[in-house]
Amino acid sequence: MRHVRHPDPDEIDLMDVMGALNDPTRVGLVRVLADGREQPWGNLRVPVAKSTLSHHLRTLHAAGITRGRQEGTRCWVTLRRNDLDARFPGLLDALLDAAERDGVGDHVGLAGGEPSPDRHHGLAEPAGAVADC
Repeated sequence: MRHVRHPDPDEIDLMDVMGALNDPTRVGLVRVLADGREQPWGNLRVPVAKSTLSHHLRTLHAAGITRGRQEGTRCWVTLRRNDLDARFPGLLDALLDAAERDGVGDHVGLAGGEPSPDRHHGLAEPAGAVADC
């Protein structure tokens, strides 16, 4: 597995962040991670293929929105809330408030969480190590 560099906080670019957040699934992932808890990749429930989920996580990571780490064969992901708040004060809170109000990303959740009506099959399931943890 290749090592993926985490951008330093001062390297996080507003246009990269905004570009990464132009997708409802990625906004949903940010909403799920906004509770501050690190989550194993396999706990994320998104109605997309595993490869698509991996792409979304890679996009968030490359923009500096999330941080990933590998522990054995499990990949963990967390929101870089402190870094984002320091770099762009108020941006994350505004995004989360608007997304919740408008239901953007409601289709994303965690294993064991309340399933939404569109979470019935074809969900990304745990699969060991994921590229670009």
